[in-house]
Amino acid sequence: MEQQQADRLASWFDSYAAGFYGDDGFANANIKLKDDHSRRVSDEMLYLADALRLGENQKRMARVIGLLHDIGRFEQFEKYRTYSDQKSVNHSQLGVEILHRTGVLGGLHETERQLIKKAVECHGLKELPTDLGDETLLFARMIRDADKLDVFCVFIEYHKLYTDDPDQFMLEIEFADEPVCSPEVVEAILNGQLVGYGRLRTLNDMKLMLIGWVYDINFTATLERIRERRHLETLFGLLPQTEQVRIVRDKIFAYVDSRLSRQNSGSC
Repeated sequence: MEQQQADRLASWFDSYAAGFYGDDGFANANIKLKDDHSRRVSDEMLYLADALRLGENQKRMARVIGLLHDIGRFEQFEKYRTYSDQKSVNHSQLGVEILHRTGVLGGLHETERQLIKKAVECHGLKELPTDLGDETLLFARMIRDADKLDVFCVFIEYHKLYTDDPDQFMLEIEFADEPVCSPEVVEAILNGQLVGYGRLRTLNDMKLMLIGWVYDINFTATLERIRERRHLETLFGLLPQTEQVRIVRDKIFAYVDSRLSRQNSGSC
């Protein structure tokens, strides 16, 4: 991908996202959430590209994939007024459809078009397919890590806004704000398993799901950034301070420390 092509796709994203703003304050707040998120994920992709010492062409691909990974979210919210795939449509598949429908990837080499579409398609899956080619797998792993890095930031920021003034909070709240954690969610994390959205019942369950994402982090650079930003400490601080939560905390931090120490010792 040439620089001019990457810039053209960035300009297209600007125009496309701008078209979803209107006079509805609730809709605008939710559209801006994904607009800003996409731009920050693009920055996180460049961070990972630098950490992985990728070439300039791959860096441009990383930037574009970050911008386009959630392109289905805009139409999803406009039509269904929710970001819940369970209540509406799979936003990753919708994103691929939009890229095809608009023809925005025209002018790129066929392998680049397919790589971008596959990264968009795979970024929201619970697990990656086992039949991806090497470069496709690389970018699929990168976008999943970059997406998580920003979702941590977004959730923490907006949780504070919500708790400070829930009546003025303009974003969608998908789960009940109850002071409990579902036992099946806790058990899954203690067993080293990822938790799907379909198993969430409360906001505390969502916090635990985010914490459990560390099991699905692909790159050491991502874990290092999570630790530097103290996302896990913050999320655990937002949970009930029970013995059950303490056990989960100990397991999660032991897992992260183990992965980072193995990397630092050169054993993986």
